[in-house]
Formats: sequence, C-alpha cells, structure tokens
Amino acid sequence: MTLELKIVLLVLTYLLGSIPFGYLLIKFSTGKNILKHGSGNIGSTNVRRVAGKKMSIVTQLLDMLKGLIPVALFLTFSTSLANPNFIFMLALVAIIGHDFSLFLKFKGGKGVNTTLGASVLIAPYSVFISVAIYFIVKWRFKYVSMGSIALAIAMPIVELILHEITPTFFYLAFSSVLIILRHQKNMIRLLNGTESC
Repeated sequence: MTLELKIVLLVLTYLLGSIPFGYLLIKFSTGKNILKHGSGNIGSTNVRRVAGKKMSIVTQLLDMLKGLIPVALFLTFSTSLANPNFIFMLALVAIIGHDFSLFLKFKGGKGVNTTLGASVLIAPYSVFISVAIYFIVKWRFKYVSMGSIALAIAMPIVELILHEITPTFFYLAFSSVLIILRHQKNMIRLLNGTESC
C-alpha cells in the first residue's frame, strides 16, 4: 500500500467519523439543535433525552458503523502485510473524527459507540467483556457515564490479561484515554452528585 493511498484512506475515514449522525437525526426529525439541548452532546445518550429511545438506538448503530466500516473494509480488501499497524491508525482516525467533527467546528461526541465499532473486529473478546462490565456498572449505579468510564478502563486491562502487551493493547489504551478525557465533565458531575442518568 502506497503512502498516498494510506493518506487518502485516513482522510476518508476521518470524514466518515466526522458525520454527526446524532446532530443530523435530531435536526431533521425535530428541528432542534442537539448541541443546545440536554448535555449538548451528539451521542446516543443525549439523543435519547431529546428524541426518545428509538432515535437513540439508530444513532448508536450509525455511530458504531462509523468505526466498523473502515476497519472491516481494510480487513476484507487489504492484502498488504507491510504495515500491519495501519488498521489501528484507521480505527483511531474514525474515533477522532467522531470526537472532533469537521462538520461541527471540531465539536463532537464522547466516542464510546464509535470506539466499540472500530474495535470489535480488532479485539472482540476485550470489547465484549468490557461491554458486559458496562451493563453491570450501569445496572448497579444507574449512570450511563459511569458505565462508559468503566468500559473504557476495562478494555485495555482485559486485553492485557488476555494477550499481554501488544499493539492492540496500546491502541485500546489510547482509545480509552480519549473516552475518559471526553467524560471529564461527567466525572465532575458524578462527584458533585449532579449527573443525569
């Protein structure tokens, strides 16, 4: 794979990741600007607050596909083993596109669903175990944000336990740091007892 092709793939992946599905779905279905409602986030949790569960599920699936599609296409069509770590770059660029969308002046979501979509083919066991931890924490404490933070912490730890230190571990660690950084305000509200479910 040439350098030029890699650059094109990274740019296209960033643009795909940047599509703000939550923003667009709310805008077209209700006329509202989701950035000015609820938490101001474009992710599925805030979509649920503004437009209900069905629209939230659609947003969740579309955000996951933003990460899944470039990784799946690369795994399907790439025959080059010259740079096996390129898949991690694709996955991260999709996540960064969601978190810092070109179409929203580099505002965006918190990256949980896009990270799951990008990672499920790369580290399926770590993803599924971490999703299970998310549901347990969410069930116990009732906060989506707390479950998301627990998921982020779990992914690299589970990967480390299962496979020791590998490039996949470093990819998941970086992805998890992004999720945690994007949840800073949630963590403050959790500490203050003002977080919404």
